[in-house]
Amino acid sequence: MSAEVPSARTRDLIWFSVGIVLPVPWIVAESFGGLGMGPFWVALLAGLAILGGAFMLSWSCEVAERDIPQALALLMLALVGVLPEYAVDLTFAWRAGIDPEWAQYAVANMTGANRLLIGVGWSFVVLVACSASRSSSLAVDPSQRLEIRYLIWATSYSFLIPLNGAIDWLDAIVLFGLFAAYVVEATRGSRNSDEELLGPALMIDLYFSDRGRRLWAIGLFVTAAYAIFVAAEPFAESLVHVGHNYGVDQFLLVQWVAPLASESPEFVVAILFAVRLRGSVGIGALVSSKINQWTLLVGSLAFVFMLSAGGWSGLPLDERQTSELFLTSAQSLFAAVLLADLDFSKRKALVLFALFAVHFALPDSHGAFTWLYLGLAAARLAFGPAASRSDFFRLAAPWLGRTR
Repeated sequence: MSAEVPSARTRDLIWFSVGIVLPVPWIVAESFGGLGMGPFWVALLAGLAILGGAFMLSWSCEVAERDIPQALALLMLALVGVLPEYAVDLTFAWRAGIDPEWAQYAVANMTGANRLLIGVGWSFVVLVACSASRSSSLAVDPSQRLEIRYLIWATSYSFLIPLNGAIDWLDAIVLFGLFAAYVVEATRGSRNSDEELLGPALMIDLYFSDRGRRLWAIGLFVTAAYAIFVAAEPFAESLVHVGHNYGVDQFLLVQWVAPLASESPEFVVAILFAVRLRGSVGIGALVSSKINQWTLLVGSLAFVFMLSAGGWSGLPLDERQTSELFLTSAQSLFAAVLLADLDFSKRKALVLFALFAVHFALPDSHGAFTWLYLGLAAARLAFGPAASRSDFFRLAAPWLGRTR
């Protein structure tokens, strides 16, 4: 064991160093006006800067877990973890207020990130957790009913958004309200001071005093925020130009490549929780991420678009974007139905991943997969275990009775 601990600290130090170094090339290039780089290199270096910034954000938030309630810690970890996603997506929304052609990219990035989060993130965390514990399922902590409840509510509302042909000010108000209510309830939990930290966050906690740990958390957050700030707009624009130059569908490029850069650190943190037999915490963080993307991010898209356009018209949705939103809502509903009984089995994880992989490979089949997700959710509720059905409806409508 004595040899294992120094080895782990060395690995954490290397991981920490890589996270800090990743933004440096783009920060240097940006300070010299981009050095005349083409779109491909701008996308690569700015994407690496966002990746490094996202890792630093996740570490700063993990360190802060010592001083806040557990549910709030999960919320903060989720929110901070997707700040890079916000930076990129809100850049698209702002540009859409000036040039409506960019509206499709805001929706592409948001829907891709959401479906990637469930189809890959949730699935892999459960599979890794089951492998680490040598069990067939992951038992989700009952305290995470809070996250599942708000996921059900946000998902239910998301089906209404495309009906108006835009993400508008009313959507923003409702979604901001849901997020605010979630934050209020999350702050009522117990403190998280005894939770085990992971990786570089653990290294900081071990080698520094309380004051030093908090200074590191602030320093990492500020550095990451600056790296993401100077990289988000060039990354978003260069992705579109790369697609144009190389004949790649810009919509698909923005939908999948950008979220991979912004979501990867969050996936890594959740998987590390799973490896260390804390899979419930890992899945809780990803469910919380899904909530704030479904509420705060979607609402912010409307707000930023209206601010940029200088009017009250919402972010417009064409037929393709409407289809993407309905598919994302249907996947979210099916995932919430599977999670409601707090028993996330390997079989459920494999089903979620397989469905995601197939509809990812067949982008022209989105309408069929929307109905497939809805049909599977309905079948689970109608013919699945009675206890699972009861859990789902009690979470969806807690005023009908206490959750057991």
